[in-house]
Amino acid sequence: MSAASGDTSPAGFSYNTRLNILQGPLEVIDVPGLVAACTDRWYNQTLCKVDESVVRLGVVHGEYHWHKHEKEDEFFYVVSGQLLIDLEDRSLDLTPGKAVVIPKGVIHRPRAPERTVILMVERAGIVPTGTPST
Repeated sequence: MSAASGDTSPAGFSYNTRLNILQGPLEVIDVPGLVAACTDRWYNQTLCKVDESVVRLGVVHGEYHWHKHEKEDEFFYVVSGQLLIDLEDRSLDLTPGKAVVIPKGVIHRPRAPERTVILMVERAGIVPTGTPST
């Protein structure tokens, strides 16, 4: 799986954000297979739709840009590795089995000091890159 989008990280690597819904209802999703096949530094694949939300798989290493989502909350769950989410006044440290909701309008920057696998749940219409903030 290689980078497909034109968005890039502060470090210059491409974000591979795939908004297509990979599987429908009653279709088995091979998450370990997707993770094993991933060669991108920052990969985000929409796995499925659940009512008005989507579940996304992230395989990440490095830092994302500072951004916010004006109208949507984001849920992050760490499967493996470590995800740090920088906020304006502190950082959240998520390790396997830990999760957090980032409320709409909150400026944040996810970063992973090692290869990290996360699941995200968010409203289906959300733009994953958000509104950039400086």
